[in-house]
Amino acid sequence: MTAPFEAYAALICDLDGVVYRGQAAVPHAVEALSAQRRPVLYATNNAARTPDVVAAHLRELGLAVEASDVVNSSQAAAWLLARHQPRGAGVLAVGGPGVGVALREAGFQVVERIGTDRVDAVVQGYGPTVTASDLAEAAYGVQGGALWVATNLDSTLPTDRGVAPGGGSLVDAVVNAVGRRPDLVAGKPETPIYELCADRLALPPQQVLAIGDRLETDIAGANSLGMDSLVVLTGVDDLSAIIGAPAALRPTHVARDLSCLMLPAAAAECVRLTDEVKRQWAAVDRASDPGAHLRGLDVDGLLRTVTSAE
Repeated sequence: MTAPFEAYAALICDLDGVVYRGQAAVPHAVEALSAQRRPVLYATNNAARTPDVVAAHLRELGLAVEASDVVNSSQAAAWLLARHQPRGAGVLAVGGPGVGVALREAGFQVVERIGTDRVDAVVQGYGPTVTASDLAEAAYGVQGGALWVATNLDSTLPTDRGVAPGGGSLVDAVVNAVGRRPDLVAGKPETPIYELCADRLALPPQQVLAIGDRLETDIAGANSLGMDSLVVLTGVDDLSAIIGAPAALRPTHVARDLSCLMLPAAAAECVRLTDEVKRQWAAVDRASDPGAHLRGLDVDGLLRTVTSAE
């Protein structure tokens, strides 16, 4: 009997909370992904790290991954910018090394400080060494009429020391200076990063499964593009959040971890759990009280069922 996800021609997999947590692999992730005989792309909103660095980390965990298998939000920003600016356009790169690398690979002329020449675009992403001067340069470029592209708008960044300001918080600092939002956003929950993945796979979105752990980014982005999605319970959102999710954030499938990619259909807890979640969604859609579906629901019991299955 085949596994329940064999109908999809390729997978797009989020990283943090799905494949690894910090430097360590999530249980079952490496085994499940190594067993795949179809293309797998790893899509991350992390704009600072280059695909080479990300791929090296994944290889250390035991995955056979090349840089071309990784798509970050800096690459998505460069791909998106190419729809609006010609090759060779001058672009101010603000963020970590991944931003400048992606822009150069896309054929743009990267500048780090605005001089006397006009800058055609500003691409802003997260970087741990971004300074107030860097943010000021971004503001000057935007005020001068440059197209403003944000790699992503994640307001926070989980670290091993706690929660730090993310790329979205740095974008907000520029917003406060210039009085408007970015013109374009490339990372999840916006669709360009998934569009780039589908383009690289040469597949329509309907034939690809997006896998993530965050409803408001991974799942929202997939839903916006019409791509089926799987949320795993190894990262940010738990079963209670999934059951209580509005329609725009509801995944196609739910599973305890990536081992569901290897399980035969009759044994996959994700299938039975999804049926139960859909019943609860039908209840909330009918209820006049938005919270009615959660009261009296044994969320803990459902979660025990899916996390204790072997």
